[in-house]
Amino acid sequence: MTTGRGLSMRELLERGERSFSFEFFPPKDEAGEEQLWQAITELEPYRPTFVSVTYGAGGTTRDRTVAITERIARETTLLPVAHLTCVGHTTDELSAILDDLSQAGVRHVMALRGDPPGGPGAAWTPTAGGLTYANELVALIRRRADMRIGVAAFPEGHVDATDLDHDARVLKAKYDAGAEFAVTEMVLRASDYVALVERAEAVGADLPIIPGIMPILNLRSMERMVELSRRRLPEEVTARLEPHADDPQRLRAEGIAIATELCRALLDAGAPGLHFYTLNRSKATREIFANLRITV
Repeated sequence: MTTGRGLSMRELLERGERSFSFEFFPPKDEAGEEQLWQAITELEPYRPTFVSVTYGAGGTTRDRTVAITERIARETTLLPVAHLTCVGHTTDELSAILDDLSQAGVRHVMALRGDPPGGPGAAWTPTAGGLTYANELVALIRRRADMRIGVAAFPEGHVDATDLDHDARVLKAKYDAGAEFAVTEMVLRASDYVALVERAEAVGADLPIIPGIMPILNLRSMERMVELSRRRLPEEVTARLEPHADDPQRLRAEGIAIATELCRALLDAGAPGLHFYTLNRSKATREIFANLRITV
């Protein structure tokens, strides 16, 4: 694993090294802030290729996202990737955010359409004076020479895609607009990720696609998260976890084992790396690294 603020993510991946990265979200209070920075401190020695900071639903955490990303750029050795969404912003506001990030030394942005302000499942309505699609945001960022761009990809298709072919064409549009790499929402089966890569290649979306990993530490909460993207946990996963539904420690251990097996399968299938959704905690990620024998 290496990090290098002088190189783009695409350049880092094209060197042939695998990318291992972590994702955080802006905390709501002081206790959450302490937990976040503890996780960052504990994971920094793993020398991730990059770390990313999300936006809240409807763009509600804009200022905190920018502030945390700036602090990571200024106070750590980590390469920060700031999430930016179309939701709730005019093009002028988006340009101003990019100016703020650039001044803080942030050079990588995840360009996302974002969830509807009404929450998952609500109708998508663009902001007046803003943008409608992620590829338009990519194009806006691409006009800046100092920014490199990542986008989202969906192993089972985006919830709003009419079919998987349409979903692949949307990824191609983002690539054509200037996206250099993609990170998936959490992968539930290695075969879904492999099929996504094949669809991307078929339409000419020639960019590295990094699979997202979220270990299952609580079955019910994971089921709710999966349902928000209108998916279901694979039957083979629930069959392994249900017997431990009343034993949190055993369920957690089985969830870590399942995540480790998934990571191995993805790397064996040629994935350029792994992107861990940490939920602002480091322990599960560090355990998976130990299982995979990934050294710091």
